[in-house]
This record gives sequence, structure tokens and C-alpha cells, in this order.
Amino acid sequence: MDKLRHPAEWLNGTMLGLGIGEGLSGLVTALILVVVVLILSFAVNELAKLFIRKIVHRIIRRTALKWDDVLIEQKVFTRLSHLAPAFVIWAMAEWALFDYPKWLIAVQKLSYIYVLAVCAIVINSIVESLHQMYLKKPDSGRRHIKGYIQLIKILVVIIILLLIIKVAFNVQISSFLLGLGGMAAVLILVFQDTLLGFVASMQLSGNQMVKVGDWITIPGRGVDGDVIDMTLYTVKVQNFDRTIVTVPTHVLIKESFQNWTGMQESGGRRIKRAIRIDMKSIRFLDDELKQRLYRIQILRPYMDAKEAEINKYNEENDIDDSCLVNGRRMTNVGTFRAYAQAYLSRHPQVNTDMTFMVRHLPPDEKGLPLEVYVFSRQKEWVKYEGVVADIFDHLLAVVKEFDLRIFEFPTGEDIKYITHE
Repeated sequence: MDKLRHPAEWLNGTMLGLGIGEGLSGLVTALILVVVVLILSFAVNELAKLFIRKIVHRIIRRTALKWDDVLIEQKVFTRLSHLAPAFVIWAMAEWALFDYPKWLIAVQKLSYIYVLAVCAIVINSIVESLHQMYLKKPDSGRRHIKGYIQLIKILVVIIILLLIIKVAFNVQISSFLLGLGGMAAVLILVFQDTLLGFVASMQLSGNQMVKVGDWITIPGRGVDGDVIDMTLYTVKVQNFDRTIVTVPTHVLIKESFQNWTGMQESGGRRIKRAIRIDMKSIRFLDDELKQRLYRIQILRPYMDAKEAEINKYNEENDIDDSCLVNGRRMTNVGTFRAYAQAYLSRHPQVNTDMTFMVRHLPPDEKGLPLEVYVFSRQKEWVKYEGVVADIFDHLLAVVKEFDLRIFEFPTGEDIKYITHE
């Protein structure tokens, strides 16, 4: 009966009884038991998966809670089932390798390492589940935490790797870390991107500088589009031409970038564009031009008020109006600016509650810039561009009614015309 206390002893005795040599019988016994252990571990793994799918998942899906459904989506319980075969191998390895103590120690170490690896996968799955639960919150878009999640996953992997090193090489973790301390410079160099990405992610998230869905522009890197993903290392942007640009996270801290979220959340999108007037066409209004412009309905209130203001000033100061330079007079460019203001104030797509201005910029060799600085109610890019085009189509078409000319550099046709003259 003593021989039956251990399966290896019993099988070995059976092999000897069948006439198999002692050395060969021990090897055959070990192989048989190894196969048995492997079959049992496989069966236990399948039973654990079946139990999780048929019972655990059904119970979770019938609950009113939503967060436990995320655990199923991230396969937390399914991955936990992989621990079952490791425990079987750990417990039964002594049966199969009774006569091979060195192999027994190696298998038990490998089983322990396997358990640690599965634990790392399960923990990271739980961490990712928490991330997915956070993303389901209505205000999750205001603070992006994917970088932090990735950092936690990296820390979990590092801790598990340290435990694996301890088990595999029988070293103290403290001694190992002291050895790594001497390699600090090398480690900093190796993990430079991780450290930079972590610091950048903290600043971007803490200061709410950018989040997924924001429209950003980075002038020097060809970035002009919507942020579609942010990780510990990179920010992925889909440009409006549908190309995707990936830039390191720390670039958003080191370099300046433009975030258009404020514009999108405000009451309008800025229109800031100038028409360049040929300064040789600027002049005072004569009676003929004044009468012609007075027929423009939206200009009449301005012209009446301006005419009364100028006449009062000239009378009070006893101005000799026989000379054009004396006193005050209306100009075609000033009247055109007033017309542009009146036209824009009546435009249905211009938000007059925001900054509203038509102004002169300093003149230069390209003429006098007359800048329109207003805000469009339309913020969507395509519709916005349509509003801008509609406004400047009109202004460019009516500028000649004021006897003004748009400044243009001479073209080949101009030179050809001058030559033929």
C-alpha cells in the first residue's frame, strides 16, 4: 500500500512489473503523468471558460448595472479563467516530476511566472474597464485620461516584470533596483519619450489645453484638423484633407498650437479679411458721385448725417469751400467703408453682438487695406466659407460704384495693353 501513496510510485511499479527497465520506466512514468496533467489543465481551463460564459456572464447581463457589462466587454472574467490551468500544473507538477526535482522546480517557477503574467493582463483589463466607464460619463470629454491609463498599465507591467525577475533569478528586488539606480542615466535616455509624454499629458489634461474632438492647428507641422486620439506618447489628428498626422504629445507643450474650441463654443467664427484699394482712385465726392451714391438706400442715413455734420463744422469754422482742401469733405473710400458697415450689419449671417468693425490698415506699396473684422454665425467650415465668399463677392462687385479701384499687380495682359498703346 505504501507504493500507492504517490501516482508516480504506483506507475513506476507497474512499469517494472511489465518488465520495463528501471531507467526507462521512470521516464515513461513522467511522460504519462505530464500528459495527464496537461489534459487536466486544458479541461479545467475549458470548464472555467464555460462556467464564466454560461453562468457569470448571464448573471451580469441580467443586472441593472452598466459598469459590470464593461468588464465583460474587456474580457476580464475570460482572462481570469487562464489562471485555472496554472494552478492545476502547480499543484500536480510534483506527481509528474517526482523523480526529476530540478525539472519540478523549473516547471513550478514557470507556472508562477505564467500566473504573474495573467495577473498583469487581468489588472490591465480592469484598468481599461475603468477607463471605458469614465468615457461613458457625459462630461468625460472635458478631461482626457488615456495618457494616465497607459502610464498605470506600464507601471503594472514593470511591477510584474520585477516579480518575475525575482522568481526566475532568485534575487532581491531591492538589490535589483539598486543596480538599476546606477544605470539611471541610461534608463532616463531609454524612457525619455515616456517621461516627456507623461509630463506633457499631465499638463495638457490638468490645464484642459486640448482633448479628443478639438480642432487644433500646429503651423510648423502641417497639422490642421480634429484630434481623434491622445495617448501617452502621441496625439493623432485627422486633417481636413482627410490625412492623419501623428505628433509627439510633448510637442504640444514645447511648441505653440492653436485650439479653435473657443471659437466653436462661441457665438460666431471670425472673418478677418482685407480689400486693397488703389490709393490713386481715392478722392473727394463731387456732386455727381454724391447724387449717384445717394440712390443707394442703406447709405442715405449715413450720407444725410455726415453731410449735416460736415456742413455744421464748416459753417462754424467759416471754411472757404471754394478750395477742396479746406474744411471737411466726404470721400469715396470713407463712404464705401460706411456702406460696407451698413451692408454687413444687415447681413443675416453676421453676428453683430460680437466684435463688428470695418477699418483701415496702414497703407503700403500694395494700396490701402480696408479690413472687414466681423464674426459669422456659421461656424462649420464649408458654410462659413460660403458666407465669406458671399460678403466679398458683393463688396468687390460694388466697389466700382464708388469710383474706387482694387489694387492689383500688373499682369501680362496689362503690359501687352500698354505696349500696344
